Amino acid sequence: MAVTAAMVKELRESTGAGMMDAKKALTETNGDMEAAVDWLRTKGLAKAAKKSGRVAAEGLVAVAVKDGKGIAVEVNSETDFVAKNVDFQNMVRSIAEAALDVDSVEALNDAPVGGKPVSEVLTDAIARIGENMSLRRMVAVSGDQVVSYVHNAAAEGMGKIGVLVALKGDNTEIGRQIAMHIAATNPASLSQDDLDPSLIEREKSVLTEQARESGKPDAVIEKMIVGRMAKFFEEVTLLGQKFVINPDLTVAEAAKQAGVEVVGYARVEVGEGIEKKQEDFAAEVAKTLSGA
Repeated sequence: MAVTAAMVKELRESTGAGMMDAKKALTETNGDMEAAVDWLRTKGLAKAAKKSGRVAAEGLVAVAVKDGKGIAVEVNSETDFVAKNVDFQNMVRSIAEAALDVDSVEALNDAPVGGKPVSEVLTDAIARIGENMSLRRMVAVSGDQVVSYVHNAAAEGMGKIGVLVALKGDNTEIGRQIAMHIAATNPASLSQDDLDPSLIEREKSVLTEQARESGKPDAVIEKMIVGRMAKFFEEVTLLGQKFVINPDLTVAEAAKQAGVEVVGYARVEVGEGIEKKQEDFAAEVAKTLSGA
């Protein structure tokens, strides 16, 4: 069967493949459109495998809220350019919506989006867009009301930092203000009770050594440590922090005045904790030119 320009155009539009790849797929499959799609997907899977070793530390965080549940999902890409791609944004939005119905990243990878599991949707996108991508994590909170906020938004509901605030009570305005506070201050935990014990011990050890260098008696040092640890808890716990909108109040006090209680939160920032490989510009250009 003769391969026409119209057939090549149709296959390109339906798969996102390049013109030469689309033409070759149709030629290899004797013009059978469905077989050509499968041929391209097979080729795409090979491309995806080749790219899977690249560091994906850019991307987007998307938030979604429904019926007292909020989720934040991080989907990574290799470059920030992809985060501005409408196809990528639509995919991330769909994944976030699917996340509302599951309770783990593992379950989300198997959840359906457009008739395919999320893992397969990602693999297809890797082949189509040409960069390694990964579904890194999802975080969920729940309460009487969940308020979301996105900092540095790239599109509706997604950006570089996604924040969720779970409230007991109902007050969207204070919820959004607290979400913005969290985006700015990045607290380590909700309260002192939720703080990682190893973090507490490490800080206490440092403060103790600092106090001992003063040469003061042990009884005085103990009092110094109590005061300095109280200051530490105020700085790193959300409820103890001074509210950025009104520093005369703590976040807990501001919430109480607004008739609500903060019962949970999540702050997810793109790429946090991922070690990015550093290359100088000349090496990067040389690598690109070599086709690596």
